[in-house]
Amino acid sequence: MMQSPIRAARTVMFAALCLAATAAGADEAPPVWAYPIAPQDYVPPKDDGTVRQVPGSIRGYTLTEIRDLFVARDWFPQAHPPMPPVVAEGRKPNLRPCGVCHRPEGVGGPENASLAGLPAAYMLRQIDDFRSGARSTGVKERAHVFRMITGLKELTDDEIRQAVAYYASQPLPARIRVVETDSVPASYVPSWYYTPRKGGGSEPLAGRIIEMPDDEENFINRDSRVTFTAYVPVGSLALGGTIAREGSPDRIVACIACHGERLEGVADIPPLAGRSPSYIVRQLYEFKHGLRGGSMAEPMKENAARMTVPEMVALAAYAASLTP
Repeated sequence: MMQSPIRAARTVMFAALCLAATAAGADEAPPVWAYPIAPQDYVPPKDDGTVRQVPGSIRGYTLTEIRDLFVARDWFPQAHPPMPPVVAEGRKPNLRPCGVCHRPEGVGGPENASLAGLPAAYMLRQIDDFRSGARSTGVKERAHVFRMITGLKELTDDEIRQAVAYYASQPLPARIRVVETDSVPASYVPSWYYTPRKGGGSEPLAGRIIEMPDDEENFINRDSRVTFTAYVPVGSLALGGTIAREGSPDRIVACIACHGERLEGVADIPPLAGRSPSYIVRQLYEFKHGLRGGSMAEPMKENAARMTVPEMVALAAYAASLTP
């Protein structure tokens, strides 16, 4: 389908902006929009004792049960094999079960990684890197990252093997709708994620990716079937597709060279297709600035070091738009 003249012009302008931007050095601040932080004064709603339910599930939990971060509430136990103990339940005070944040099916959310379908060898490397300090985060206020690192250090080798094998076997469903736009619903961050403001309205997207759950109530319920809309700048998909397939001469190596023709992953190189664009931008920034090291990180560090943030945005948008 041919682009309209206005849309085509926007695409060219967006590409020109990326090419004109200079790759910043070590003082390049992280794109704050990609790192939503729960406000310190956030007070979650009180539990009125109502048993909550989600579409398609016969199970019910109170808000207090859902907020218990040491038990992974499983709305759809029939949809996956039995969870290993460490995925289902944690050990106080530091070890939270994997399934609380990454969900029993491994789908995760914009605030963390989707583990479903990642190669087992890749996940083992990431656990080693988090535990050794080779991998961290670009924003120290992302407290949940450091809580995870603390918990990972308490895992036994057998628990790690069980959790990794379990999540590697799970398929990642298609659940992200990517929308190119100049404006986005006016939003705020209640707790590690974006959601529309109650009063409505819109605001300029201004080069960001804003990723929101389509059903906030069931996202809060940790429903693994909630879908997301990712608003991205106009021209992102075309530019991101070019970077993925062709790279940029003498600067960026084409992503498909390692991640596969459809960014589906190859051997122990992880798939990118259909995964959170916010998460992908965070990882590219952290590779660029030395916050991700460890085994096999060098090719990504070298490639990301040559990318501008607008190019990261475009690539992440394109990857998220693909079918997992």
